[in-house]
Amino acid sequence: MFTWLYKRIARYSILIASFFAGNNYFHKTIYQGKLKGFFFPGLNCYACPLARFSCPLGSMQNFIAVKTFPVYVLGFMGILGIMLGRLVCGWVCPFGFFQEILYRIKSLKIRVSQKHSYSKYLILFILAIVLPILTSEPWFCKLCPAGGIEAGIPMVALDTSLRNLIGILFYIKMAIVVILVSSSILIKRPFCRFVCPLGAIYGIFNKFTFFKIQVDENKCIECYACQNVCPMDIEIFKVPESVDCIRCGECIKACPTNALSFKYGIYSSFKSPLSKNANKSTL
Repeated sequence: MFTWLYKRIARYSILIASFFAGNNYFHKTIYQGKLKGFFFPGLNCYACPLARFSCPLGSMQNFIAVKTFPVYVLGFMGILGIMLGRLVCGWVCPFGFFQEILYRIKSLKIRVSQKHSYSKYLILFILAIVLPILTSEPWFCKLCPAGGIEAGIPMVALDTSLRNLIGILFYIKMAIVVILVSSSILIKRPFCRFVCPLGAIYGIFNKFTFFKIQVDENKCIECYACQNVCPMDIEIFKVPESVDCIRCGECIKACPTNALSFKYGIYSSFKSPLSKNANKSTL
């Protein structure tokens, strides 16, 4: 356990620092100052009593709900996407970190195929775009387990008057939280892989981002050491530009032949290294 923590202390230190940077308003009421006009890069519920910044996904839905094109929000996510891709999920988002910690609990582990990871794009389309347009309500926010943990539970605990207002939607949200927490113990980052619309948006940029994982095809022995340690359970040596890669670097540290490395630059966004399997498929 301590060896595992030591190897990840740099990334986890940044994740913890990111959480406190975005959540340092220690009061039972919701902060609504000027900083709420800015976005936290990862999921960060607006209604959380600690939150200083807004959630880009929640803001996008609110713009859509009032029939306004979310230029500001999309521009913010687009700039981050081009620069970093899903690195935000691996180094900044505290909710992804929360799932990684839960997965370390000793229990039965279940491997779920990456074929199901495109479900988050369906959720993005239906809950974060279509339903807000049709109902003028931010439906993903209403069901978001991150919001349930960060805002729902604390607000009800801190403000007794809210307990009389609890309805069926709150209980549905808490049921989703229980399912998410339970599944995170058994499956690697289930929310990030199969549900998160924000990760889905950042993932679109993984093929074009300046920040990539590079595979040296001459060194790679296809031992699957990278997939075994990957929080997203990706065969990175086959798909270095996977929409699910969070650029956490765990695969780089685990590779026995040093076949993997980070690559950053404009050139890498237009020409990425191919794995052995990719080269074979083009012959």
